Amino acid sequence: MATASGVVTTVAGPGKVGSVLRRSSPSRSSSASWSSAGLYRVRPRGPAYSGSPRVVLRRSPRCEVKADLEEKSAAAASISALEQFKISADRYMKERSSIAVIGLSVHTAPVEMREKLAVPEAQWPRAIGELCSLNHIEEAAVLSTCNRMEIYVVALSWNRGIREVMEWMTKTSGIPVSELRQHLFVLRDSDATRHLFEVSAGLDSLVLGEGQILAQVKQVVRIGQGSGGLGKNIDRMFKDAITAGKRVRSETNIASGAVSVSSAAVELALMKLPKSHSTSARMLVIGAGKMGKLVIKHLAAKGCKMVVVVNRSVERVDAIREELKDIEIIYRPFSEMLSSAAEADVIFTSTASETPLFLKEHVEALPPVGYEVGSIRLFVDISVPRNVGSCAANLEHARVYNVDDLKEVVEANKEDRLRKAMEAQSIITQELKRFEAWRDSLETVPTIKKLRSYADRIRVSELEKCFQKIGDDALTKKMRKAIEDLSSGIVNKLLHGPLQHLRCDGTDSRTLDETLENMHALNRMFSLDTEKAILEQKIKAKVEKTQS
Repeated sequence: MATASGVVTTVAGPGKVGSVLRRSSPSRSSSASWSSAGLYRVRPRGPAYSGSPRVVLRRSPRCEVKADLEEKSAAAASISALEQFKISADRYMKERSSIAVIGLSVHTAPVEMREKLAVPEAQWPRAIGELCSLNHIEEAAVLSTCNRMEIYVVALSWNRGIREVMEWMTKTSGIPVSELRQHLFVLRDSDATRHLFEVSAGLDSLVLGEGQILAQVKQVVRIGQGSGGLGKNIDRMFKDAITAGKRVRSETNIASGAVSVSSAAVELALMKLPKSHSTSARMLVIGAGKMGKLVIKHLAAKGCKMVVVVNRSVERVDAIREELKDIEIIYRPFSEMLSSAAEADVIFTSTASETPLFLKEHVEALPPVGYEVGSIRLFVDISVPRNVGSCAANLEHARVYNVDDLKEVVEANKEDRLRKAMEAQSIITQELKRFEAWRDSLETVPTIKKLRSYADRIRVSELEKCFQKIGDDALTKKMRKAIEDLSSGIVNKLLHGPLQHLRCDGTDSRTLDETLENMHALNRMFSLDTEKAILEQKIKAKVEKTQS
């Protein structure tokens, strides 16, 4: 696997194959440092972040409030807040805006914690809006599934941005920061991007190569674009992640034999049943969404001939019945859920309910199942939040399994899974280089624009002097056009060399460090102050948004 320059630390985790925690090159993240304070666990792989005091936007304490000057006072307060940030501009300018991911997954946190942090898809836009309103967050996206809850951001300040996101997570979930830190992973820049590409490709899934996560990554883009929070960096990163995911699936055999969470749930249920009755057991599926449909599909593939489906509406069940002809599907409304459960040996739950459908008293009231299926009723709960209360797991004649228990199914064929993952890594590395070349090219765009603008102002000024000396009477339209073309040609030829040395798109051998040195030199020579101007523009936008 290719690695970025800088300190490289090899790490191991159950969900990552050959993954490393890399520190970005000094030129890109000169203020980054991985502390040994142990504030976070990176896929239980070691510390990754050290916080610092939060910067709070404040109005000037010196503003004199007068009844007839309220508007002027508000304007003065806005200017004062901006000035407070400018005082710290040198510190901020040492950092490039960082792409970061902070979150937890099935590899780092139990389902009890994941369900508290889960953000329903309908609430993604609200979450993105709240994250983008934080002082040091420019862009944001939320990826929340049954196996993970990850927040991707572009942070104006790395330390402060991560701290603010953590505070937001604590506020929305009610989980104390001290408890969150034990399960969170935090990745920055190329590490964060590689992680997303691996997620999209199914390399970070509980079941290697599962396809549902790619559709969920696509949904992040659709919802994020509608909310306006993605921004150009995260939008491009997610789109490139989708490309990487598609390439991995089409160019490797990672999906061959790979199963989804729903498929693994079916495998687990059949493993727990006596072999002689594994396909004849009475099956009940609660919920006819994507996950429920896949459960029915995999039951049919395993030889089950009949399944009862409980759902709020019959339309979805009818659609599944039309598509799957090899299995008899019986519809029951939600009002008959408990009576249907009483007649089932195995119950799969996959609804979006935020409260449990089955509590201990519900399960206790169900009649016993036959000895031919082991005298134990199985609940396979693949929902997050869970549909079956944890208290029901302690009953004598019932067994409750959730998404964390699927690990038992997917532990097989480890060597084959590792080989397929390594094949996929070369594709991910290619797509990662392409994304980073695009992002690197953004570094010099403001300097290019400002240098061109600077040269053009001089050209226009000198042209006006020339035309005044010649006089309008002596100038024909053709002569004026020829002189303007001459001045443009001279400027373009003079700028060609400097602008060529600002290219950073991966098409030549010039390194990012060399390009940035050229950019800083041009900024000094022509007093362009590009970086400071961009920073002030970002800060001003944040101040105005906070005060609006």
